Amino acid sequence: MTAARRSARRLVSGSFSTLLANVGARVVALASVGVCTLLIARADGSAGVGIYALLRVLPGLAGVVISCGLPGAVAYFLAGPTRDDRRLAATVAAMTLAGGCAGALCWLALAPVAGDRLFEGVGTVLVAWAGAAVLTQLIVATVKSCAQGSGDMRGANLVIVNEELMFLPAYGLLWAAGVTGDTALVAALIAADVLTFVWALARLRRRGFFRGAQAPSPALARRIAAYGLRAQVGGIMTLLNLRLDFILLSVMAGPAVLGVYAIASKFAELVKVPAMALTYVLYPRYSREGGTAAAADARRLLPRAGVSLGAAIVPLWFAAGWLIPALYGAAFHPAVVPARIILVGLVLEGVAGVLTGFLYGIGRPGLNSWAMGAGLLVTVVLDLLLIPPFGSTGAAVASASAYLVSSLALVACFRMVQSPSAPRAPTAVPQADAGQAEPAH
Repeated sequence: MTAARRSARRLVSGSFSTLLANVGARVVALASVGVCTLLIARADGSAGVGIYALLRVLPGLAGVVISCGLPGAVAYFLAGPTRDDRRLAATVAAMTLAGGCAGALCWLALAPVAGDRLFEGVGTVLVAWAGAAVLTQLIVATVKSCAQGSGDMRGANLVIVNEELMFLPAYGLLWAAGVTGDTALVAALIAADVLTFVWALARLRRRGFFRGAQAPSPALARRIAAYGLRAQVGGIMTLLNLRLDFILLSVMAGPAVLGVYAIASKFAELVKVPAMALTYVLYPRYSREGGTAAAADARRLLPRAGVSLGAAIVPLWFAAGWLIPALYGAAFHPAVVPARIILVGLVLEGVAGVLTGFLYGIGRPGLNSWAMGAGLLVTVVLDLLLIPPFGSTGAAVASASAYLVSSLALVACFRMVQSPSAPRAPTAVPQADAGQAEPAH
């Protein structure tokens, strides 16, 4: 066996181990969410589950939007063109704090208007306090991306686990102290975020992430924000594809129907776990490899990823009929049909996972955004048409359709990038004002 072949085999073996570790972390995180959802369902019913689902989505979305998509951009700059720039750590920290604080203030200003519509029965004061989660969730997302981009995949995996797992002890301690209901939900979510990012920041510091850090650079911040905006247009659209139906169901049908649909959606999205892991692992790897090597690797992975994840839908489809009622009770049996519909829409999720990592890694996040935009258009149109007459089933049809359209659009984008006439992505970011070249991470 030649040295080149041995090197390739070691690379594949190492990548597969990294992928399995990330899948394992996501499975543990999902299991934690499942236990949390089960506890809330038993204590507060489907309405409580609906409030929990919204609080896990909206503050994080607000932070990402206000920070110009910072979490989605960090890994590219840490793994790729500016990995040796010692101003990067301080610039990312400054952008995180600025974006998180601005997002929290926006949430506070909107709480009296949006609280009654989205968080029925929670109360304006408590909704306003939930705005602190905008800052805490943004910090968690950013430190996770810092670990990912700087090569600490074990640390990133632990953050994935902790951001969900830490809710359980926080929620349990609050109940033991006599704090229950929506107040316990809000307080436990914020406490879990704080526990997670304090540990993650300490790990980054031990690994030398901040060693030799120089003052934040406005020019570098602008470059990160520019990439982040292009990437996060797609990221926001992905979140909206995932959760716009949550918001519309909450407004049109109420928290109880949303709670049932949330169970269906979470169950079906189990198949997204390995797809998200593919994107998460491949994104920094493709950033380091560059366009030609990344394209060859993506072409090799696409058939295997597509077939493997497509086949995983079959057992989940059959299991939905008995597992959902067994876990959550007979009241959640209406979640079975929506779960099965969404599963069908996820048949190309393995392909989407590889291609998203590829487009981000070669510096073309805008193409991913176009693909997600196609799916979002389908989501908006079908949600408005189908939710009023069909409720959660209509939302499931809209979600499944959006997943399929987005995946097919990603395939079209990949083919366009591979076209001989397609413009090549830049392999580096201009460093006219770069700091010293000594590696900071």
